[in-house]
Amino acid sequence: MIGITLGRYFFTRYVVITLWIFIGIFALIFLVDFTELSSRTAGLPAFTLLSALGVSAFRVPMIVLQTVPFVALFAAMATLISLNRKYELVIARSAGISAWQFLLPPCLGAFLFGVLAVTVLNPIAATGFSRAEMLETEIRSGTSNQVSAFAAPWIRQKTQAGDTIIGARAVLNQGLELGDAVFFDIGSDGDIVLRRDAKRAFLRDGYWELREVRRLRDGAKIERLAEDRVPTNLKPEFVQERLARPETIPFFELPSKIEVARSFGLRANAFAMQLHSLLALPMLLVAMTLIAATVSMRFARMGQSATMILGGVMAGFLLYVVSVLVRAFGNAGFVPPFVAAWLPVVMALFFGVTFLLYKEDG
Repeated sequence: MIGITLGRYFFTRYVVITLWIFIGIFALIFLVDFTELSSRTAGLPAFTLLSALGVSAFRVPMIVLQTVPFVALFAAMATLISLNRKYELVIARSAGISAWQFLLPPCLGAFLFGVLAVTVLNPIAATGFSRAEMLETEIRSGTSNQVSAFAAPWIRQKTQAGDTIIGARAVLNQGLELGDAVFFDIGSDGDIVLRRDAKRAFLRDGYWELREVRRLRDGAKIERLAEDRVPTNLKPEFVQERLARPETIPFFELPSKIEVARSFGLRANAFAMQLHSLLALPMLLVAMTLIAATVSMRFARMGQSATMILGGVMAGFLLYVVSVLVRAFGNAGFVPPFVAAWLPVVMALFFGVTFLLYKEDG
């Protein structure tokens, strides 16, 4: 059995390497996002350097959260390769410690990393991303009121006053606030009888509150209003399920959102898929660690083979692609969210364990 001192040493090495890789990826993503955002918005009147830095700072945690599986993969590979190059794994093996024993600290570190990503990084990322969308909408204010049918989300509501089609350039505050919104009132003959363009639209109890509105009727002059109201029977849970991105809902709020949405007869597949994906993340990182072990524990006098390392990276990337693909089926309702979230993880764990059993135990 691996001793406490040696286990703590392996665990510390993994944590330190993971932290450095995480910081490096965070800094790289921040620089790339800031540069790309500045190139797109530098010509807008509301653009400032501080606003662009703020948008990138709020948005980067969400992007980094998507890279967490690769951080775990690279950290495990770097840890095992460094231990191999210093002959520490060779000495551990000669002392009778099996691969399963010295893999326990990295797997434990990967699991704890996943727990922290779900319970700490995800709420920060969700809140920050919502804030980033608001800041970017402020930067683009006055220049993005031309709503594209291909880029904007659309919903349709039916009330006693008639049908209304609602679209928006930006969906804010988990779907309860719309930026650069457009409301089309549909007549009994199916034609558009009134168009309202609003800088902001807020979902209130029984109505949409529109601010800085331009109203246009067929053949009439554009009418400008500071505020306007559109009756609605839409509930916040329906709007959130239809418009809000599941990634903008913090992990601890997802169960209640799913329960309330389903009480209104909504399937809430996207929210359920997000919840199960986050629950499966710690075990996904453990699977990534086992995949890294299959290509990083082999001792090589002159260093690890580049082909083996590339194979590990490709295997991790393939697992990530399969997870995203199955997740799309879960969001669409073709596969139960629980199955879609856990199936790739279980398959990867079986692959890693089987390969290691073959390598270590014959």
